[in-house]
Amino acid sequence: MKGWDAQQIAIAAGADLLTAPTSAIGGPTSVTIDSREAGPGVLFVGLPGERAHGGAFAPHALAAGVWGVLTDHEHARQLDGGVVLAAEDPLRALQQLATAWRVELGGSSGLQVIGVTGSTGKTSTKDLLLAVLSPHRVTAASRANFNTEIGLPLELLRTPAGTELLILEMGMRGPGQIAELTAIALPDVAVIVSIGPVHLELLGSIEAIAAAKAELIAGLAPGATAVVPVDEALLTPHLRKDLNTVTFGTGGDVAVTSETDDRVEILASGTPISLTVDFTQAHLRRNLLAAVAAACAVGVTPEGNVALALSPGRGQHVQLAGGVTLLDDSYNANPMSMRAALDELAATARRAGGRRTIAVLGDMLELGPDAVSFHREIGAYAAARADILVSVGPLAAAISGGFPHEHHHAGDAGAAAALLPELVHDGDVVLVKASRGVHLELVCAALSATGRTGATA
Repeated sequence: MKGWDAQQIAIAAGADLLTAPTSAIGGPTSVTIDSREAGPGVLFVGLPGERAHGGAFAPHALAAGVWGVLTDHEHARQLDGGVVLAAEDPLRALQQLATAWRVELGGSSGLQVIGVTGSTGKTSTKDLLLAVLSPHRVTAASRANFNTEIGLPLELLRTPAGTELLILEMGMRGPGQIAELTAIALPDVAVIVSIGPVHLELLGSIEAIAAAKAELIAGLAPGATAVVPVDEALLTPHLRKDLNTVTFGTGGDVAVTSETDDRVEILASGTPISLTVDFTQAHLRRNLLAAVAAACAVGVTPEGNVALALSPGRGQHVQLAGGVTLLDDSYNANPMSMRAALDELAATARRAGGRRTIAVLGDMLELGPDAVSFHREIGAYAAARADILVSVGPLAAAISGGFPHEHHHAGDAGAAAALLPELVHDGDVVLVKASRGVHLELVCAALSATGRTGATA
């Protein structure tokens, strides 16, 4: 937005321009809601928060030399000096500014936006899209956690001029949220990776979850592309005849024709595609199909090597000293992703010659009244895939009820972190997975602190 002056910023945001010194030439180079990031060239947006209003930090931001401040009228009227913009709803103003920038990039560099959501796998699909698109086009992707009504517009606003493709992850905590994000981002392609029992506590049923995810489809302009799993009947009522719908998976428009440990052959709507990969996880290869489908939708035919760099805590294979393999999947969990991670635990052990397996599994949150049953089912599923179970947290205690082998329980991540170094032997394969609120990254750190440090695979 460097080429936009204060008046243009105000118009785009739907805000009132209260002050604009003549020395303010051009527009901001970046936007932040964190006053600690305030500095020259920055537009600081003061939003209402749970504990304090961000507008209270606007004087500090101006003192730090920011390009300008955008906040509510009450705080803006108290400011002196610099560019000051005021809006009745600063968050809405931030979102409108982001949409205006997205439209600007669409006209100047032909930017196309891919929106990605799903009950599980959306982050790895975003990472896969970045890997298959970057060799062909100027591509950007949203950072971890920037998938909300605040984070997504910030990612749009940090997208530099000249970007051709932007991949935006879209998170969902309730009805209407995906619709809001879609209206801000105006995606050309929508990818729904999966539908599963996540956020049941808020939404109540799997059908409601599908409807909430399908808001991404509902918000597309006619002629856009929707990429969906071939076998997901829950999405069928939400498909539209005025869209180009592409299915992925066995029997779909984009499907695997053959594969080896390091190569995947794909047929994408009649076009053969051959990719070299360094990952064997079944769920990642399925998500690769979604990424290929979306890539083809924006005019890119993937080829060659897929240099996948997974976001932290999303299933990285970390090689530790003593031949220990750590599967760090500690970022989040739900019943679908737990099963996929346990499958990978067993497969990794088989590929390594039948090593001992340890599953460190914590609470899966927001599953509603059937949470205990979901956890018990995971224990039964783990029985054929793990030799030792360590359950972490009050809900995870139910996992032990379905697990017939050696098992231990830890009340929290700290207790698990203290226990694990004593349980792990040389050559073991260890899976660490739970919902984000359990903080099982502490367990991964504890294993590394024992001296078992190595390279990430």
